[in-house]
Amino acid sequence: MFNELKERHRAVREHYPENLNLRIHRALSWLKAAEASEENDGKFIFLWIAFNAAYSVEIDDKYRTAEQEAFKEFVGKLCDLDTNKKLENLVWNEFPGAIRSLLKNQYVFARFWDYQNGKISEPDWQKSFSDANSAAHKAVGQRETKKVLGIVLSRIYTLRNQLVHGGSTYESKVNRLQLKDCTNFLNCLIPIIIEIMLDSPNALWGDACYPVIES
Repeated sequence: MFNELKERHRAVREHYPENLNLRIHRALSWLKAAEASEENDGKFIFLWIAFNAAYSVEIDDKYRTAEQEAFKEFVGKLCDLDTNKKLENLVWNEFPGAIRSLLKNQYVFARFWDYQNGKISEPDWQKSFSDANSAAHKAVGQRETKKVLGIVLSRIYTLRNQLVHGGSTYESKVNRLQLKDCTNFLNCLIPIIIEIMLDSPNALWGDACYPVIES
């Protein structure tokens, strides 16, 4: 998908706002790296950086909830702009099984790790997990694409934290299923995000963080 999207961007970038061009250019560069990677650890990290480059929010990790709200808002905007319903197709036709698997997986639920680290009690995390999954299954039952995507990305964000902060061994045999599911999902999601952005040059995307500074 990288080559196709890159050619499309080259054809239109002269007429696009600078901030949108920068977001797309950066996201494409990381998508290219992901497509070249032959193992899931690196591919997953590259794909998450591509997602981060697209929504372009830099928030300290202690503000974890605020960052999740930022990318949920971004996903909501994408869904509103998605006239071809590609995101709906991704959620309801291509990945319904993997999404249900992620929702049942305690290892991509942040409160589970809060319990493991002694921050909350076992009943607390179990109730939180049950309540979160009840809300998620209700959203699935009502085919609420925005909400389901936001929930899925929140679970993937927990895996992102585990890898990026050194909480996992490179190419470990432990917890491979969620890494594979999350990588496959992002591998399909990121090109769709870039396509929607290319289709929507007049939307308000905001300034990209870390602007290019000419030396």
